[in-house]
Amino acid sequence: MREPALVPRLRPFTSTIFAEMTALAVKHDAVNLGQGFPDTDGPAGMLDAAKNALFGGANQYPPGPGRPELRAAIARHRLRYGTEYDPDTEILVTAGATEAITATLLALTEPGDEVIVIEPYYDSYAAAVAMAGAERRVVGLVEGEDGRFGLDVDGLRAAVTPRTRAVLVNSPHNPTGTVFTRAELEALAALCVEHDLIAICDEVYEHLVFDDAEHIPLVTLPGMRPRTVSISSAGKTFNCTGWKIGWVCSTPELVAAVKAAKQFITFVSGGPLQPAVAHALDHELPWVDGLRDSLAEKRDRLSAGLADAGFAVRPTAGTYFVCVDVRPLGFTDAADLAWELPGRVGVAAVPVKVFTDHPEEWKHLLRFAFCKRNEVIDEAITRLRKLV
Repeated sequence: MREPALVPRLRPFTSTIFAEMTALAVKHDAVNLGQGFPDTDGPAGMLDAAKNALFGGANQYPPGPGRPELRAAIARHRLRYGTEYDPDTEILVTAGATEAITATLLALTEPGDEVIVIEPYYDSYAAAVAMAGAERRVVGLVEGEDGRFGLDVDGLRAAVTPRTRAVLVNSPHNPTGTVFTRAELEALAALCVEHDLIAICDEVYEHLVFDDAEHIPLVTLPGMRPRTVSISSAGKTFNCTGWKIGWVCSTPELVAAVKAAKQFITFVSGGPLQPAVAHALDHELPWVDGLRDSLAEKRDRLSAGLADAGFAVRPTAGTYFVCVDVRPLGFTDAADLAWELPGRVGVAAVPVKVFTDHPEEWKHLLRFAFCKRNEVIDEAITRLRKLV
């Protein structure tokens, strides 16, 4: 029988480093700092709201665009950035941000279109572009002398062709932890306006920025409101990654297109969880402020321990992640060390090069997650010090 046409397109994405590294971590009883999900629950009020909805009869299909109270809460939440959205026509609830990104690409790109993807990139981006039949053009971040990963504006400009349809933007950025500056985003916005590009913005870490960093939604910059799809979710903000409640905010025309694709992927999801996320957006942001402060302390705790273990630590302005250079430990490829770590000292991490199209340029970096309890971080540090 002839091989299905979609299989070759998706063959590179049939396995992931996360599944393989998790299996290795379990085998060696390792501390897993490779997976980017927290090991504590979200705010009690949100969990109570979910319980009340679950036992209050909210267990059937919610409306296709999402429950109205959640869409209204998302609209109120976006006002913090000065952007107004009609909850009836400009907001769509999705099964997490991953589905939102995939549905957006399926809806707004065609086979033969090009999508600019910033490298390193979250692993689902490449698969989603492939499923849409589009082609990705990758532009790498630039590692500065201070270790910060900055946007390569000249590289982005050079990547635009007549076939370019969209640019996929992630800030705060996974896996590097960088947060794009206003100047970088203004340059990107000007490029989108000049070439009539759609900006697909993954903002799931929007609340998890540290020190003097600021999350600036690209949609707030001149000319971007009609061409920006803003995507976020509850998972990272409220420590409920397993709930898979995300959302899309954009113009009525773009949201309608994304909805047309989304309805044939999951149709709807998370009925009893949607009222709980609405509650959290309206009432639990002070809890999120505490989470952000806690994560900043965990970042510092892990970064200091990694430096003691001999790594060259890169700065992190947001997200759950800190990247380190493995070359001071005598390794030229972080993947070699990553595969050794679980069995050698009992810690799991992820090489950054697996998030890239140009692994040679990123092979010196290893990513650790610090969204864990302090005792877990401390145990990992104790084990990692055996490397010195």
